[in-house]
Amino acid sequence: MTIIVADTTCSLPRDLLAQRGIPTVPQVVIFGEDAYHDDRELDTATFLQKLKASPALPKTAAPEPPLYYPIYKAALDKGESVIVIAPSAKVSGTVRSAEVAAQEFPGLDVRVIDSLTVSCNLGSMILVADDMAKAGKSADEIEAKIRAMIPRGRIFFVVDTLEYLAKGGRIGGAKKLLAELLEIKPILTIRDGQVEPFEQQRTKKRAMARLAEVVAEECPRTGESYLSVLQVEAESEAQAFVATLKEHVSVTEIPIYELPPAIVVHGGPKTMGVGFFV
Repeated sequence: MTIIVADTTCSLPRDLLAQRGIPTVPQVVIFGEDAYHDDRELDTATFLQKLKASPALPKTAAPEPPLYYPIYKAALDKGESVIVIAPSAKVSGTVRSAEVAAQEFPGLDVRVIDSLTVSCNLGSMILVADDMAKAGKSADEIEAKIRAMIPRGRIFFVVDTLEYLAKGGRIGGAKKLLAELLEIKPILTIRDGQVEPFEQQRTKKRAMARLAEVVAEECPRTGESYLSVLQVEAESEAQAFVATLKEHVSVTEIPIYELPPAIVVHGGPKTMGVGFFV
């Protein structure tokens, strides 16, 4: 059997990951001199409290390579292969950490896949790979399937405020001020593994309506689209958005995933978005 390894940027609920038995490593969130693993040490609710009270934007770091050691050791002992599906190497050092850890286990078949994405689309890849592994598919078959999904992924975010992008150095203060005066709500996407602007709207309501249009235009009307919604501190808005999406596409189940702290650091509270595969 092949072991699929996730990390917390996949946005899948901890209970779901535990139920499926998917090994998951945490990202690291750093407030000043205090570092927290964002699985057992810092959940999203606690993180949001600290974020809003912090005068400076916290930093993030990739999982330390030793966090992979127990997973790799268990797989080696059982003679199993390992596939790590990691967030984009252009926004996280997770790929490198998993690869460095693999060097300590030269007899183990470890495949580290750069998903070129994060959050709900990464989560969808994890679930697809885990389903295949549990069905007895080979590591080669699983890897081929996931690599074929990568270029098909589409993911879009709407941030509620530009404050966190400005603090993180992704936009300048003057641009932030101008955007706030004009009440601009940027829609961001991930293209070639990095965050890029997609469009901008005058209100968040218009931005979410535009995302519904994008889904209606581009999302396949089958379960193979793996359509999902992401949110943080916007559960009711996300549920309303899902209801809107169901009016446009015939996908009956659209899961809502909560963004983990390592992503909220950059997007900020009340970020919402959608992901799917064309």
